[in-house]
Amino acid sequence: MKEVQAAVARGDADAAVHSAKDLPASELSGIPDLVLAAFPERADARDTLIGGTVDGLPTASTVATGSARRRAQLADVRPDLLFADLRGNLATRIATAGAGGIDAVVVAQAALDRLDWHAPDGLATEVLGTELMVPQVGQGALAVECRSGDEAALAALAAIDDPVTRRLVSAERAFLAELGGGCTLPVGAYAQLAGGGSTARPATQVMLSGMLAGFGGTVVLRHCRRGEDGEELGREVARYLLECAGEDADGDGGLAGRRAHAGA
Repeated sequence: MKEVQAAVARGDADAAVHSAKDLPASELSGIPDLVLAAFPERADARDTLIGGTVDGLPTASTVATGSARRRAQLADVRPDLLFADLRGNLATRIATAGAGGIDAVVVAQAALDRLDWHAPDGLATEVLGTELMVPQVGQGALAVECRSGDEAALAALAAIDDPVTRRLVSAERAFLAELGGGCTLPVGAYAQLAGGGSTARPATQVMLSGMLAGFGGTVVLRHCRRGEDGEELGREVARYLLECAGEDADGDGGLAGRRAHAGA
């Protein structure tokens, strides 16, 4: 990522396109004179289980995923599940389901949609709701950056900037930033507009769900709040979860003891 950003900073490229989930919590990894100029309309932020359903997988099934966030949340609802690492491109990952002792795999639904992938007959899948599987910060969204002084690029990218996506992803990124760059625990956050959603009562508030888990996935803390200021909301949810984690900290600095599923 830094090589691509450096190319934009040097003027070798006009813009760089990133998966928003891959961006660091800090604005732009310390590279000066670059700005996040556009967040195009977000794709599906959810995760998908391929090879079965959460309730339908047999006891002690093995699920492959390289994500500690996904493992922790699946183990929270199915403590009997076993887990294996998952590597390779999307086609390789999908092909893993049902082979070599792997019963199912978890991938991002946005990746499946972008490749127009549809499950073949006989292959069970389940798109996991965000209340069960809080997505990674920025999942399903793209972020485009350019030089802060490049007026032509800024004007061109403004045409693809989606204000709603920017507002929601910025709230999630504020959540991650508040946890701190040194946080290595599994985390996730998902923001959406909240409210009536009608012309008479438009959805103006942001509702953000955050998740923080222990290394072993034995405790999953969740918290959801809503408010007008998305970024402050993200910071508030992060601070709440950190307080819960502190109350549950064991001698090794991990999380232990209880689950907290709180909302306000």
